[in-house]
Amino acid sequence: MDKFFKLKERGTTVKTEFIAGMTTFFAMVYILMVNANMFADPFGDGSNPVGVSYGAIYIATAISAVVGTIVAGLLANLPLAMASGMGLNAFFVYTVCIGFGLSYANALVLIFGEGLVFILLTVTGLRKKIFESLPDTVLGAIPAGIGLFIALLGLQNAGIVVNSPSTCVDLASFNLLKQSWGDIMPMVVTLCTFLAIVIMSHKKFKGAVLVGIIGGMGLYYLLGLTVDGFYENLNINIISPIQAFGEFKEQSLFKVFTDGLDFSAFIEEHGRANLVLTIITTALAFCMVDMFDTLGTLYAACERADLLDEKGEPLNMNKGMLSDAIATSIGAACGTSTVTTFSEVNAGVAAGGRTGLTSVFCGVFFFIAMFLSPIAQLVPGCATAAALIYVGVLMIGSVKNIDWADLKTAVPGFLTLAVMPFTYNISYGIAFGLLSYIVISVFCGDFKKIKASSWIIALLFVLTLLLTH
Repeated sequence: MDKFFKLKERGTTVKTEFIAGMTTFFAMVYILMVNANMFADPFGDGSNPVGVSYGAIYIATAISAVVGTIVAGLLANLPLAMASGMGLNAFFVYTVCIGFGLSYANALVLIFGEGLVFILLTVTGLRKKIFESLPDTVLGAIPAGIGLFIALLGLQNAGIVVNSPSTCVDLASFNLLKQSWGDIMPMVVTLCTFLAIVIMSHKKFKGAVLVGIIGGMGLYYLLGLTVDGFYENLNINIISPIQAFGEFKEQSLFKVFTDGLDFSAFIEEHGRANLVLTIITTALAFCMVDMFDTLGTLYAACERADLLDEKGEPLNMNKGMLSDAIATSIGAACGTSTVTTFSEVNAGVAAGGRTGLTSVFCGVFFFIAMFLSPIAQLVPGCATAAALIYVGVLMIGSVKNIDWADLKTAVPGFLTLAVMPFTYNISYGIAFGLLSYIVISVFCGDFKKIKASSWIIALLFVLTLLLTH
């Protein structure tokens, strides 16, 4: 195991990798329930316009997470984890299926095609060229931008940051005169867990993040005794594995091949010209968002784990991206939306994960969760939210390499950093950073410094923003 995963070479142990794998799993296990609910009941009224059950998508999501995560560990030897991407799944359900009118199977064809295109781009080395087209100031801001994005997710999952009609976001009320203790208690758990992780990490306590999550989970259920009706109102969706696998076989598995190429219903209602335009624009949106979400997350995780080579590129970069492409194709065959590298892997990196063994352990936990859905749901979001906020602290330091005194580098870096959390999208941050870099360079006389590949990527970003957003 040491020889295959290079544990000693990367300064880690089996125990550390196990803890990191469990930490990553806890940080992203929510995707199993969230993805299943989004497909089966997108409006929360039981209407099920997509036409696929909770159990079918739960199994499809779990299988794609298991395969994608373990493949990444064995093939790339990087501490990555993959599952159906948030944002991309919403685009699949609400925009492509419900909005555009493509069937569930039709939409899966686009996902499967995206995976094949990414496999081709990776094998030919073009995906790596795309990464190299990004300027240094954008690369330097990516980890920090993802860190802020992850921290925002954590604060929202904990209920500390809430929606506001006037300012979009606001601080939740801690006022006991206005809010019940039942509403405030999860936020208190998050803050206590976060501070505990910080203190343990400062004292060099091994496994501080995982211990913090487990401790937060214990505190949550302990404080539940002080909340009226807490245990009676626990919302645990218990599904029978046998029933879920049966639904998966009937409704999701290989639907991309058996039903996906039949676009007759869409053509009859919308016309052939609309079908062509819908396929082109939708495929462009899926490809651009997934590509740069993956590139950004891969670079950020490797930068944090000190897994960059002498050129500043992630180790085994092509194999890492190939794993992502394979996982997307397998996910489409199973019946779920784009499978991508999760930014929550940085929680595992923060716990000490440095090799693909972290991914293998994480994949094993996803496999177990496939049969034990109630166990996965027992981990409260307020506990894992604390780990995400802590990861944001760790990742913000990458901006120290940006020359903030030079506006030509400061502005692209800032836009990359700021747009990611503000738009809830990693690729949009990269887009604004790259586009601003090109415009500033052109008008400041640095035209020759812009790589030809940068122009191509910038054009694709412009088309994506103009045609799909």
